[in-house]
Amino acid sequence: MYRIDISPGLPLQAYLDAEQALAAHFAEMTNKQQQAGLFMVWQSPPTVIYGRNQVAEQEVNLDFCRKRGIAVVQRKSGGGCVYSDPGNVMVSMIVRPGPVEEVFPRQMERIAGFLRSLGLAAEVSGRNDILVDGRKVSGNAYCKTPTADIVHGTLLFDVDFDILERAITPSAEKLGRHGVASVRSRVDNLRPLLAAAGRPLDLHGFLERLTFWLEDSGAK
Repeated sequence: MYRIDISPGLPLQAYLDAEQALAAHFAEMTNKQQQAGLFMVWQSPPTVIYGRNQVAEQEVNLDFCRKRGIAVVQRKSGGGCVYSDPGNVMVSMIVRPGPVEEVFPRQMERIAGFLRSLGLAAEVSGRNDILVDGRKVSGNAYCKTPTADIVHGTLLFDVDFDILERAITPSAEKLGRHGVASVRSRVDNLRPLLAAAGRPLDLHGFLERLTFWLEDSGAK
C-alpha cells in the first residue's frame, strides 16, 4: 500500500475530507504510484466521531464536550461512536471497490495481523471490532464511494479513558449486548498490553512499525 502524508494536528474533519478526496482520485493516484491501495495514519485533537446512522444526542454527552472543547463530528461511514485524542492512532485505508463482505474484513484482518506481529493475541470480532484478550482495542467502519472503498478505524494506544467514558453515552441496551456495564470496562489501551507482552513501545515506535507493516503488507 502507498502511504499518504498530510499535515499533522489538523481538525479531525480535515482527515475525513482527505479520505474522500483520495477516493475520488483513487485511479489516478494508484496508477501513478503503481499501487492498488492508499493509506493514511493520523491523530487528531480530542474529538467524538459518530456514525452515519447515529443521532448525536443519543450517543454523545454534548454538554460535556462543549465544556471541554471536544469537537463532535459525524462521518459518512456506518458503525458506532468513538472518541479520539492524541493517544489514539487512526488508520484510513482506501482500496479498489469490491463487495463489502470481502473488503471490510480483509482490511480489518490487516490491522489485526499487525497487532499479532507485535505479540498480541488480536482477533477480529463481529463486524467492526478488534479485540485483544477480550477487550476492544480497535473500532472500524466502512464507506463505499463510486471510485473506491474506505475502511478506517481506531487503534487505542494511550487514550484518556476517563474522558472517553464521559464523552460517549451509549444506551444500557447497547452495553448489555456486549455483556459489559460501562464503556470503560469494554476497552483497553495497547501500550500497557504491549508492555505486559514484553514488547514495550512508545507512540513513536508504534507508529513506525504500523506504517512499515502497512507499506509492506501489499494492497489486496
